[in-house]
Formats: sequence, structure tokens, C-alpha cells
Amino acid sequence: MVSSEQRRRQLARDKYERQMQARAEAATKRKKRNAVVASVLAVLVVAGVATAASGAFDSDKKEDKAASAAPSPSAGGKQWAAEPAMSIDTAAPYTATMDTSAGKVTFSLDAAKAPHTVNSFVFLAGQQFWDGTKCHRLTTEGIYVLQCGDPTGTGSGGPGYSFADENLTGATYPAGTVAMANSGANTNGSQFFLVYKDTQLPPSYTPFGKITGGLDVLQKIAGAGVQGGGGDGAPATPVNVTTITAAKG
Repeated sequence: MVSSEQRRRQLARDKYERQMQARAEAATKRKKRNAVVASVLAVLVVAGVATAASGAFDSDKKEDKAASAAPSPSAGGKQWAAEPAMSIDTAAPYTATMDTSAGKVTFSLDAAKAPHTVNSFVFLAGQQFWDGTKCHRLTTEGIYVLQCGDPTGTGSGGPGYSFADENLTGATYPAGTVAMANSGANTNGSQFFLVYKDTQLPPSYTPFGKITGGLDVLQKIAGAGVQGGGGDGAPATPVNVTTITAAKG
């Protein structure tokens, strides 16, 4: 017989999965819209060929060497067309520090088990991608996570590129886990979640780190609840990210 508590947790998990599916569908629509925008930009590029001949695009030539080390941001701001090239030492330990208006959280990064994930995280931290953003989602029923990493604060933003899932075999999500949020298989970008209490989720979210300090900060945020009540939404205590840094060692 299923208890009321088990039923409540199952409903919370089901809700989380439905929301992820909705985001996947939104991402598909966004890609189609971007394809249309790209075709318009192509026309504009052709129109600018004559200008290029006069030397107006000399700056592109200066950036060629940098482009070989990391993808170039698009004209829309901090967005990139492709996953950054591998630049981390997968045999070395890495750590991250997230300074927020609600307190500091530190965690280790598992480069050996999730190399592409950690490489992307280190890259984005180095680009100050998350500075000035906010953690937009808190769940306090069934699933106990604080979700961060969206530059738009809407739950649908990202870095412009995506990369494949890693480290999913036997994945679990106990308190202290740091894992990637996604909108479906192999759609990892910049959003991630911090688990502040043992959570039951299917092995669909790449775990790539462990919290080493600040779990009490997350638990305090969770204790304040969600804006407007309920168990899923923006945290009642605003969590504004000052900076996220990552380093080897």
C-alpha cells in the first residue's frame, strides 16, 4: 500500500519531469526560431562583403588564434556556438566557489567522471558567465534542490551550446550533490542544481560535484520556502549570485 507521503513525493517527481519535458519542447521551438534568424543574418553578411574588403572586419582576423582555444561569443552577448575545447586536466582535482547574497557555497568538481561537464563549468566560470545572475528555482516537496545557472533567470536560458550527459550509470542524488539541469537527454548547458536534502530522481541528470561547504546556507534558503507558498518556484529568500569561480587544486 502506498502511503500518503510516498504519493506526495511521487507527484513531486512527476511534476519535475513534466516541467523538464515542457522546457525541452520550448528549446525545440527556440531552435527553429533561431534558424530563421540565422537565415536573415546570412543575408546581412552577404551584404557586408564589400565592406569587409575595405578592412572593416580586421578584428575578426585578430581573434582567429583565440577562437582555436575557445568558441567565440555570438553578437547577442555571452553565447557560444559550440562547446568549449577541452582544456582541463581530467586527472586533477578542481574546486568551485559560489558567492551569493544568501551566503557562500563551495564544492569539488569531478573532472575524471564528468570531464566535459567540468570543462564547461570551468570555462563559464572563467568567462564570469554567472556573475550577477540569480538562482531561479527552489523545490521543497519530494525533490530538494536549488537550481541556478540561467543567465535570464527564467529557467530557459543557457550559454548557446549544449553537450552530452555523463556519469549517469548508477547516479543518485543525496544531499550535497551538484548536478546538471537539462531539458532532455544530452541538452546540458549552464543550468545546474544543488541538492540540500536526499532526493529521489531518475539517473538523468549529470552529477559532477559534491558540496564541501555551505550546505547549511542552502538549508536555510529552503527553510524560508518558496515565493507565494507551494513547493516549487522562486525562493522566498532571493539568491543573487555575485560570482562563481573555479580553479584547479
